[in-house]
Amino acid sequence: MTVGARRNRLIAVTLDEASIGRGTADQEHERAIAIYDLIEDNSFALPGQDRGPYQLRIGLIDAKLALNISDQAGERVIAHILSLTPFRRILKDYFLICESYFAAIRTASPAQIEAIDMGRRGLHNEGAQLLAERLRGKVECDFDTARRLFTLVTALHWKGDA
Repeated sequence: MTVGARRNRLIAVTLDEASIGRGTADQEHERAIAIYDLIEDNSFALPGQDRGPYQLRIGLIDAKLALNISDQAGERVIAHILSLTPFRRILKDYFLICESYFAAIRTASPAQIEAIDMGRRGLHNEGAQLLAERLRGKVECDFDTARRLFTLVTALHWKGDA
């Protein structure tokens, strides 16, 4: 691993409980898995900055996505505020298909479950692509990192703010 690769990554990710709130036990478990996966494997850099590795705190400010980025020592580097409006349709469709998926697990055939899950993954990928586009010029990340970050953006919806 090169020095730049070690620096251009996230080493800590937290969700601001004051703005997001706590979810159900299942939701908290999904959040913890998403954070673990994100920290284990990510590519995260700030154009024009060389202060990584970084810490990321995700929250809401006036129903907007707040990404507060600090250096390894916890010193604030930058904050990015993104409107969640462009994500509304994807989030709505994503949660509808997730509900269908969980309902299908109880009664549907494996082929039906797989088809629903493929649709869910497709929407998740669409959300990740949109997130990467919205972060362009602010944060450089690979698709897998954007996908894991989108998983955490879905956590905002659980409070009902998206």
